[in-house]
Amino acid sequence: MLTRLFPVWALCVSVAAICAPHPFLSLTSAITPLLAFIMFTMGITLTAGDFTRIARRPLPVIAGVTLHYLVMPLAAWAIAHALCMPPQLATGMVLVGCVASGTASNVMIYLSRGDVALSVSISTLSTLVGIVATPLLTRLYVSADVTVDSWGLFRSIILIVALPVLGGLAVNTWGHRFVRRVEPALPLVAMVSILTIIGCIVAGVSPSLPLAGPLVLVGVIIHNAVGLLGGYWGGRLLRFDESVCRTLALEVGMQNSGLAATLGRIYFSPLAALPGAIFSIWHNISGSLLAAFWSARPTASPDPTKR
Repeated sequence: MLTRLFPVWALCVSVAAICAPHPFLSLTSAITPLLAFIMFTMGITLTAGDFTRIARRPLPVIAGVTLHYLVMPLAAWAIAHALCMPPQLATGMVLVGCVASGTASNVMIYLSRGDVALSVSISTLSTLVGIVATPLLTRLYVSADVTVDSWGLFRSIILIVALPVLGGLAVNTWGHRFVRRVEPALPLVAMVSILTIIGCIVAGVSPSLPLAGPLVLVGVIIHNAVGLLGGYWGGRLLRFDESVCRTLALEVGMQNSGLAATLGRIYFSPLAALPGAIFSIWHNISGSLLAAFWSARPTASPDPTKR
């Protein structure tokens, strides 16, 4: 129940960070380690079977990852330019579009009667592809007037994403019994970590929120909607069943926005971290609402393994 109320806690933490920013600013140095820990907890949920599952059902997995990295970066770039965002905010939007699928998508897909096994496979491959795709796509879509340290982005993703995920996978492989004992507490611990990151980022940009906040919120809502619609109807065009289409919608529309916010803060400016922080809140709200809508509507095909 506590973790499912994440959007409520995120809003509360954001308000607290605006009203009393100093306690959060003192924790700014913990942002990168906290994000690495979140990725470690994701790695703990993985097994070797998740990778073999990709090989057994390659078409929907490849479709999900391809749609993700085609739709979201292009949509972020187009929305930022359509809304005439200043360069640092536009960069933050692009970063949100260029990162991997969000870790919360698996839960939303379960509640939506989607294909959870497919969701895990797409999230896994999306994370691995993102190690290379995120810095390359960021360089492609960010304005030429903004300096992009592509190698620095790649190095950070290795340290923040790849190594923690592999470490979690190793712990789960060789310490399975220990993982089963601590696993129930991991979602709550990960939620507290991402809430701390959101609080730190919002506190850092609180002076700019009156002007930048509404603009970014509009951009984030449109961006998330484009991803959800693009994933769902992309699946429809590829003639996947309803369960797979719901899965693709949430995998494409939900981003690892905590990573985007962290990279924006490290390599660009605090303002570039704002779209990631707001996206972290909004995509959980929209995902929860969509999951509630779909949960009351059975899929057309009860067997998602048919395709």
